[in-house]
Amino acid sequence: MALNTITLLQPDDWHAHLRDGLALKRTAPDLARQFARAICMPNTVPPVKTVAEAIAYRERILAHVPEGIAFDPRMVLYLTDQTPVSEVKKIKDSAHVNAVKLYPAGATTNSDNGVSDIRKVYAVIEQLEEHQVPFLLHGEVTHSHVDIFDREKRFLDEVLAPLLKQFPKLKLVLEHITTSEAAHFVIEQDRNVAATITPQHLLFNRNDMLVGGIKPHFYCLPILKRQTHQQTLLEVATSSNPKFFLGTDSAPHSKDAKENACGCAGCYSAPTAIELYAQAFDQVGKIERLEGFASHFGADFYGLPRNTNSITLVKEPQVIPTSLDYLDGEKIIPLYAGQTIQWRKV
Repeated sequence: MALNTITLLQPDDWHAHLRDGLALKRTAPDLARQFARAICMPNTVPPVKTVAEAIAYRERILAHVPEGIAFDPRMVLYLTDQTPVSEVKKIKDSAHVNAVKLYPAGATTNSDNGVSDIRKVYAVIEQLEEHQVPFLLHGEVTHSHVDIFDREKRFLDEVLAPLLKQFPKLKLVLEHITTSEAAHFVIEQDRNVAATITPQHLLFNRNDMLVGGIKPHFYCLPILKRQTHQQTLLEVATSSNPKFFLGTDSAPHSKDAKENACGCAGCYSAPTAIELYAQAFDQVGKIERLEGFASHFGADFYGLPRNTNSITLVKEPQVIPTSLDYLDGEKIIPLYAGQTIQWRKV
């Protein structure tokens, strides 16, 4: 019998972009209304590089959370070629900072300060392994000669496999995976390796972005792949394998910044994220497995308690707004704007 109502422990988002400054007025409430906790990405301008900066950023986020909503931003440091080894111990001792994020230099939005060669940060990675601080990876190589659809696979072969040989106990999250190769790579590793999956990579493939004219609001990095990869991601996300959990990679960009000759990468899913995941799980008849993916496995991996509050989703159509207010007078076009989805959070 088809489920029309589902109650789950309140979910967490283990990969979200809130940006900083004025943007928080939009992003912090949207995220806080959906999730109890969120891993807040550090590729702000300027980036969040130290524990002290992370705590200050957390305060700026909390200042925009609506009254009466309990929301716990979990912070991350941006790894650079110059990150001091001493910061890792500070993370371990911090109540609110949970991880370190690797952006290969130039891989995505605001990643210019990223790591130029992973061997340069081996001393920091050694400490991450020793203290069991999660290492979060944007898993793409950035060489200009590598096809954009192959960059994740090449990263697995050229960077990640050697890294795990060198640091076999490293607690590692391959963020926003997009390919069958990445899914199988994660499955083959020990339990210290996990992955997050976004709603857009479960719901769409590159045809959605390219057929009938380029649709810039589907453009994200890592880029949408073939339908066969989308199928594999749906299989692993709905498999109840604790290595795979929710990370929206929700990223706000104004309409103008997306719809121009150099459209930026990122999909904004925060306001209806859990409903979008429900749609994806329901489409393959696995809605009852959403709770593990959304509410259990990420908390377990990060060594944090599971949430105790619940949310309820009902199978009732809702239309996603065509646009949302952003910054001063600008607009964001949310993921699936103007479309009807089948689930609604009550």
